[in-house]
Amino acid sequence: QVQLIESGGELVQVGGSLRLSCAASAPFSGYAMGWFRQTPEKEREFVAGVTWLGGSTYYTDSVKGRFTISRDRAKNTLYLQMNSLESEDTAVYYCATKRRVGLLSKPNEYDYWGQGTQVTVAS
Repeated sequence: QVQLIESGGELVQVGGSLRLSCAASAPFSGYAMGWFRQTPEKEREFVAGVTWLGGSTYYTDSVKGRFTISRDRAKNTLYLQMNSLESEDTAVYYCATKRRVGLLSKPNEYDYWGQGTQVTVAS
C-alpha cells in the first residue's frame, strides 16, 4: 500500500503563493496523480492532475493560469505550485494516486489518498 504525505499548506495572504508537495512512500508506476481540495461546505473537488509517464496536465477551470502541477519521478513526488491565491482557494488539499487509465477529475477513480494539508488564504 502506497502512503502519500502532503506538506506545504499554511496561512497566506490573498495574492500570495504556496507550493504543496506530496511524497509517495514507494515508486509509483500507475497512470496519474492528482490534487483535490475540500471544504466543510463542499464535496471533494478536482484541482489538477498529471499523467505520471507522459506528464500531461489537467486543471479545473478556476485554477487555470494560477496553479501548476508537476511531478518528479525520480523522487516519487508530486507538486502543486499555487500563485495568485484567492480566498476561495481555502481548503484542505489532498493528493491521490490513480492506477488505471481514465478521467482524472473523478475522486472515486483514485486508489490512495494522503491525509491532507490545510491551505488558508486570508483577505
